[in-house]
Amino acid sequence: MSETATMQSLPDNLKVLLVDDEENILRSLKRLLHQEPYAIVTAQSGEAAIEVLESERVDLIISDARMPGMDSPTLLSHVRQQWPWIIRILLTGYTDMNSTIKAINDGQIYQYLSKPWDENLLRTTVRKALAFQHSERRRLALEKLTKKQNHELKSLNETLEQRVSARTEELKQTADMLDTTLAELRKSYVTTTEVFAALFNQRLPRDLQTNSTVITLTKAFAISLKLDEHAIRDLEMAAALYNLGKLAWPDAMLKTPSDNLSRNQERVFRRYPEAGEQLLMTLDPLQGAAELIRHHRERWDGRGFPNELAGVAIPLGARILRLAVDFTELQAGLVVNRKVSRDDAIHIIRRQSGRLYQPDLCEAFTQLLEAKAPDLLPENEDCEAVSTPGLEPGMVLARDLYAASGMLLLNEGKELTARLIEKLIAFEQAEPEGTQYTLFVYKSDSAEKQAMEAE
Repeated sequence: MSETATMQSLPDNLKVLLVDDEENILRSLKRLLHQEPYAIVTAQSGEAAIEVLESERVDLIISDARMPGMDSPTLLSHVRQQWPWIIRILLTGYTDMNSTIKAINDGQIYQYLSKPWDENLLRTTVRKALAFQHSERRRLALEKLTKKQNHELKSLNETLEQRVSARTEELKQTADMLDTTLAELRKSYVTTTEVFAALFNQRLPRDLQTNSTVITLTKAFAISLKLDEHAIRDLEMAAALYNLGKLAWPDAMLKTPSDNLSRNQERVFRRYPEAGEQLLMTLDPLQGAAELIRHHRERWDGRGFPNELAGVAIPLGARILRLAVDFTELQAGLVVNRKVSRDDAIHIIRRQSGRLYQPDLCEAFTQLLEAKAPDLLPENEDCEAVSTPGLEPGMVLARDLYAASGMLLLNEGKELTARLIEKLIAFEQAEPEGTQYTLFVYKSDSAEKQAMEAE
């Protein structure tokens, strides 16, 4: 569903609260959002925001990280406790890491955005947040309806077979709707992690943005190993956020190969898997991914970190993630002081079998790399590559689409509409000269199959 269609499906009485102690920031945000289909209210302090919330129903709050008096983490924590349904977004600068971490832990924020903000990203984030909230409300309503109908079903007289049959059919329809909503919610978590990863990538040059490649590698390898849907979803989210613990690093260290780090930098480097896990501690749907992030620097021989786990004591997903991360970062020049060719990276990975990597898993991974195209494109019989002039409404994406900056534009499974195609062409024209988007879409018979599975 396109963003426009998503907003049209939401209630028309939504309200967003903007909180910042600087009047010019509030004016800028109001100007940016004034054409959006929701009402805007403002407050210039945490205390004033509480007064607004006590008198008005608010669906989403955007708060600046640093404010005099009640700071943003305290405000968002109070909002979570008193009005838990309100979506919480934090506006912060790179220097506000302590406030950001406190807001994530205490306020359980939906997302944080860097200042100065990207206007399109801010608008998109708010839209997706409101759509997420609406989906969650629908899910809760459907759960309540299901419980009510279950109670009614138990009270029916056993002799009223016709009524039982009719009620059972209604219940089945409700359960199908609930399953669909839950599937959408799970997918939204994966998409949200990829958007968050794209925000982190804005600090790096395009050739050092590794997350999208790591996501593609881990997903392709997990599918080849026939892992279940839950395991693949955890791996996708872990691949998107594996370097979350590097958020507080200075820019220079982010670009330094791990083999060239100083002794002090090495100590910081060895803490980043634990830091990434800690940032996700309060988010229940991400606990599986958080465990994989914590252990993805462990070694098969037990000499890794942070826990020196060995062999099968290391979670399988973490073993898979380590292979994909090392292979990708070798080619990006983030391991040694040069960019390693793809073939040399495969050779290095294979040479470390039994030390860094599980032998049979390492062999399966390198065989997959040698058997498929360099970037693990989807199978040819299922999809095809199309440039923007060849796009048609109804096509379904078989792979995530990223802008030249590394920002996630569209996620796998998105059905293209005429309006969405127009936007893609406009985005492409705004990119640096020579940029051309290549989209991988399911062929017509595969697209119909995807649509039937989604229903």
